[in-house]
Amino acid sequence: MKIFFTSILLAALLFSACRKEQNFLPESFKSPKAEEICLAQTEDPTGRFYIADSVISMNKSKKTCGLISLDTRNYWVYQDSVFTDGVFTRVKNDTLRYNPTLKTLPDGLVWWESNMSVGLPEMVYVNDSAFFTLEERLYEQGVSDVKKDFSLFVGDSIRYLTNFEDAAAIGRSIKLKTAFKTPAGTFTDCIYVEKNARYYRRDQLIFKPGIGVVKYIHERVQMGERDLKIQQVLTLVSFHFE
Repeated sequence: MKIFFTSILLAALLFSACRKEQNFLPESFKSPKAEEICLAQTEDPTGRFYIADSVISMNKSKKTCGLISLDTRNYWVYQDSVFTDGVFTRVKNDTLRYNPTLKTLPDGLVWWESNMSVGLPEMVYVNDSAFFTLEERLYEQGVSDVKKDFSLFVGDSIRYLTNFEDAAAIGRSIKLKTAFKTPAGTFTDCIYVEKNARYYRRDQLIFKPGIGVVKYIHERVQMGERDLKIQQVLTLVSFHFE
């Protein structure tokens, strides 16, 4: 019975729809002068690796534009519903921000670090079609590898291999046919993304290109158990783009 009600809760959170449609595309994407104020990201670093000397720290960068616009002044406010062992305990508001953290040489890519998890890589480079993460190579100190985490795709759905750090997972992405409503507005043409490692963890998110994550659900298996239990639900409340 408990599993049944959890399934109902997840379905309601993920697929609630609204008839009214609004345009929430950031001004930086609308403006004809976007090239002057936003550094377009088009590189595809898939398969690249960097040794320690080619990765430098940085704390300042121009705004970058890709699947989402990243700038130190941009932010996303989420309603954070917290669960303990599958049981709702409290709700709070959290604010997501990105700061430029690393620059890789010689390609000059800027890697941004988030202050909280919304189902995307916390250390990320974003081009116009994909998210990439930079991870230290296992058993080889001083070498970092680029891994593609999520990208746009041809067709209505796609399945692929992915991972949670050192845990293998199966990923799938589906283009949603209906509008998705949050307190931040109603969004169309969203993508549902699921990453599932059986008996370990499942992340589900709804992503709106040009805006970011509008819903994130995190489930995890507790030690000594086998069933996934909901841990956190993040819902976009508002956002701000410079």
